[in-house]
Amino acid sequence: MYRLIKQEGAARRGEFTTVHGTIQMPAFMNVATCGAIKGAVSALDLKDVHCQVQLCNTYHLHLRPGDEVVKKLGGLHTMTRWDGPILTDSGGFQVFSLAKLRNIKEEGVTFASHIDGRRIFMGPEESIRIQSNLGSTIAMAFDECVENPATYEYAKASCARTARWLERCKAEMDRLNQLPDTLNPHQMLWGINQGCTFADLRVDHMKRIRELDLDGYAIGGLAVGEPAEVMYEIIEAVTPEMPANRPRYLMGVGTPANILEAVRRGVDIFDCVMPTRNARHGHIFTMEGVRNLMNAKYTLDESPLDPECDCPVCRNFSRAYLHHLFKSGEMLAMRLSVLHNLYFYNTLMEKIRLALDEGRFEAFYREHIENISRRI
Repeated sequence: MYRLIKQEGAARRGEFTTVHGTIQMPAFMNVATCGAIKGAVSALDLKDVHCQVQLCNTYHLHLRPGDEVVKKLGGLHTMTRWDGPILTDSGGFQVFSLAKLRNIKEEGVTFASHIDGRRIFMGPEESIRIQSNLGSTIAMAFDECVENPATYEYAKASCARTARWLERCKAEMDRLNQLPDTLNPHQMLWGINQGCTFADLRVDHMKRIRELDLDGYAIGGLAVGEPAEVMYEIIEAVTPEMPANRPRYLMGVGTPANILEAVRRGVDIFDCVMPTRNARHGHIFTMEGVRNLMNAKYTLDESPLDPECDCPVCRNFSRAYLHHLFKSGEMLAMRLSVLHNLYFYNTLMEKIRLALDEGRFEAFYREHIENISRRI
C-alpha cells in the first residue's frame, strides 16, 4: 500500500509496497511494450539504469505471443526475467489509437487487429483476464480513450461508461484473484480518470471512481495534443480529489519538464516512451537540455554524452563514438543511447526524491525547469 513520507506544497514523497517490491515515489516506469525495451535493452539491463518498475502492453502481448502463451511460460516476470514490479496497461489506449474499424458498445469494443486485421473483442472482463494471465503486479482498468478534441456531451457519456466498466473490472479481478491457478493472486487494480479537457467532468469522474477504493488511480487521456498549460490545469483540478493514501499516476507523460511540473502538482508516478524513442533518433537528455548526436559538431567531440552523468555509457563512450555509430546505422548506437536516457530519467526521479526528503524541492524545480528540456 501507499505511505506518504513527506510533502512539500502539493509535491509528495512516498513509497508503494507491492508483492514484487517497494516503489520509491515519485517514480518513472520504463516502457517495455512487448516485454523488452525498444533498442535492444533487456530486463537485466534495467538494474544498471536504476529502473524500479517495468511497464508492459496488454494489447500487444495479447496479439503476440498471446496472453495464454505468457501464462504457460510463467508470466511476465519469469519470461522477461524482471523481478521487480510490473504494471500492465489495459489495452484501451491501443484499441482506440491503433486498431481499425472499432465498434464501441456497453459490453466492450470490437476491433480489427493492426497486425493481421482479425476481429477481436475486448471489454473490461477480457482486459482483466488477459492481465491476470500476464501476472503483472498492477493491472490498469479498461477505459475509453476519447479522441481530442471531443464534444462535451460525448466526453460526459464516455466518463459514465468508463466508470461502469471500472466496476466490472473490479468484480472480475476479485473473482480471478480467488482462483487456484491465478499467477498473481495479489494483483492490484488501478482506475483511470477521464473527461478530456473538461475540468468539471474530470472532477465528477474522479469523485465517482474513488468510491471503489482501488489500489491506485491514474489520470488518463492527457498529453494527446492539448497545450501543456491545459494539461497542468487539469492535473491541478483532479489531484485534490484523488485519495491521499493511494498512488497518483499520470499516464503517458512525458518530458522532464512535464514530470517536474506534475510532481509539483501532486503526481507520484509516470511512464512515457519519450526517453527510448528519442534516444533511438540520437536525442540525448541531460540536466542542461537535449543534445542531438546527429549534429556534425560531435564528429570529433571526445566528451561523454553528459559530463555530470555516471551511467555506464557516459563512463565509457564519447559523443564522437555514438555520432559515428548513428551515422553508420549501427544498432549499438540505439542501445547505448536508450541506456543513457533511461538512466537519466530514473536518476532524475532520484534527485527529485532527495530534494523532497531534504525539503528543497521548490528550489530544485526553479533551478532546473528552464534548462531541462531546452535544445542544446
